[in-house]
Amino acid sequence: MPRIKILVLILAGGAGGRLELLTHTRAKPAVPFAGTHRLIDFPLSNCLNSNIDDVWISQQFNPVSLTDHLANGRPWDLDRTSGGLLVLHPRQGNEGGEGFQEGTGEALWSQAELIREFNPSALVVLSADAVYKLDYRMLAEEHCEAGKAVTMVTTEVEPDDADRYGVVQVDGDRVTEYVYKPDGAKGNLVSNEVFVFTPEPVLDALDELVRERGQDDLEDIGHYLLPRLVDAGEARSHRFGDYWRDVGKIDAFHACHMELVGDEPPIDLDDPAWPILTRAIANRASAQVGSSATVQSSLIAPGAKVDGDVSGSVLGRGVVVEKGATVRDSVLMPGAVVRAGATVTRAIIDDHVDVRADVGEAGGEIALVGLHATVDESLPAGARFPQVEDD
Repeated sequence: MPRIKILVLILAGGAGGRLELLTHTRAKPAVPFAGTHRLIDFPLSNCLNSNIDDVWISQQFNPVSLTDHLANGRPWDLDRTSGGLLVLHPRQGNEGGEGFQEGTGEALWSQAELIREFNPSALVVLSADAVYKLDYRMLAEEHCEAGKAVTMVTTEVEPDDADRYGVVQVDGDRVTEYVYKPDGAKGNLVSNEVFVFTPEPVLDALDELVRERGQDDLEDIGHYLLPRLVDAGEARSHRFGDYWRDVGKIDAFHACHMELVGDEPPIDLDDPAWPILTRAIANRASAQVGSSATVQSSLIAPGAKVDGDVSGSVLGRGVVVEKGATVRDSVLMPGAVVRAGATVTRAIIDDHVDVRADVGEAGGEIALVGLHATVDESLPAGARFPQVEDD
């Protein structure tokens, strides 16, 4: 078939509240991951590996933290004179779609005029809080051949976790029912927040919803838009059976890292056939592991210095683990320091945190220490430090 025109829209404007302290001063897609990357790297690298050149990112909360990392799209070959990366911000002055958005439905509708002007054959709409590899071009071509308004990428999750998502019932590849975040899910097949839309019928449906409900009540696309398309017989499923992990919650974020340091990591971020690229950080030398160090089953990023005991952990760029310190089953983000005598166990330590006392404990809930904090007194399992009031 002829090469189709594809537009990717990454909805990166959510507040990311489920990641708690990690998103208090940064956008969720800008959260560091695996020692060297950020969450936005997964959809952007998938675009590069899928040979898709037109990528828009809709920003809203804490945009500076993400804009700096994007580097005009250069790491993903999106810094182009024509096309490439376009960063969209909340705006004022037009008749509709202005100001801050209250959900992904409004975020999509607010860009309707620009999408219609661009006139893609397929609109791929993504979130940026999952770890996976997927060929979006293949998916878009399959969607166009099927002739439906939406293709939902679906995957199976743990039954106890299904009510966090849009739960899908299918007959073959036809979606027969879609229920968004139900109380008591009827199964564990869910939409994984990757959608391919045929723009015109979907944008028309959003216009109808705005007339019926108003712009401020569009909420997420799973509330009203997707059920309407399913009821009209215009929704299909693409079953995805490879590795996919939603890391939008603290326990899931930690668990995914623990999978990466296991004996058989389920995803290779450095696969030459499908690399996950990121913005290079200059002036970082190789990691240093001292003669007194013990390191087992861990990821150590450039610039890290380890003289203590590290096992089953991920250490970001510039992390320091002093002699006499212990880090187990934890994630330490760039610049964190664990001082001699301190033990960090089952914890997530944010950027440039100075740990001088024990944090967490084996078998306990995940402890979380926020940006630039100093830990002078021991923190128990499940601790959140510092305590931050909601805005």
